[in-house]
Parts: sequence; C-alpha cells; structure tokens
Amino acid sequence: MSKKPKLRTTKQRTVILEELRKLRSHPSAVEIYEIVRQRLPKISLGTVYRNLEVLSHLEEVKQLDTGCPLKRFDGNPRSHYHIRCTRCDRLDDLPLDSMQSMEDEVQAMTEFQFTGHSIEFSGICPDCRGDKNSPLG
Repeated sequence: MSKKPKLRTTKQRTVILEELRKLRSHPSAVEIYEIVRQRLPKISLGTVYRNLEVLSHLEEVKQLDTGCPLKRFDGNPRSHYHIRCTRCDRLDDLPLDSMQSMEDEVQAMTEFQFTGHSIEFSGICPDCRGDKNSPLG
C-alpha cells in the first residue's frame, strides 16, 4: 500500500474541499467553480480543475466516472454507492452499506491485486416522475 504524498495546503484547495463536502450532489468542476467563486472571486476555472485532480489523487474526494465526458466529483471519499437518473442524470448517494463480503470473494477468486469496486444503480428520479415524497428526493 502506497502512502499518500504530502502537499502544501492552499487556501484555494481548502475552500474547494469545504464547498464540495457541503454538497449532497455530485457537481462538475464548472459547478464547483461557480460555488467557490462566491468565496474566492479571483479563482480561475483552471485552478479549480487542478485542485480537484490533486484532491482526487490524495483520495480526499472521488472523481466519478459516469460514462459521459463530464467529470463529476464526490466530497465523500469513503466507499459507497450511487443511483443515477436515466432521464436528467441526477446522481445521488445510496444509503447502502459497502459490500465488503463481495470484495473479499472477488479477492479470493482472482490473482488481481484488488483495489476496490464501483457500482452504480440507475432509475428515474422522483423529480422526473413527479414524486416529491421519495426518501432520496
């Protein structure tokens, strides 16, 4: 297991991380940029992109592969699952415990060095269905 590299903490990186961790959504870099500009009006989009890459590399945030070119970010780096709306692309966390037993089984049946897994469920969100009484909505 490799150790995480130590990097100097910058004000920009700190604000980006704070703002991303406040969100339940999984925003794009542009959406994070718009939020962070409220606190740091002179920050550039390039600075936000670079710092999101660093935070992702440091495992402070997750960069999500949603199958589309737009990268989205999750302020919760712990292992958890998502559900994505097939109509509007809304992406929510699922209140489901990590499937450690499945990871253990996969590790036992393969010669791969296991590093984790990603599971995404799909469906139609309450907004697209017009249902405002959903526990996730």
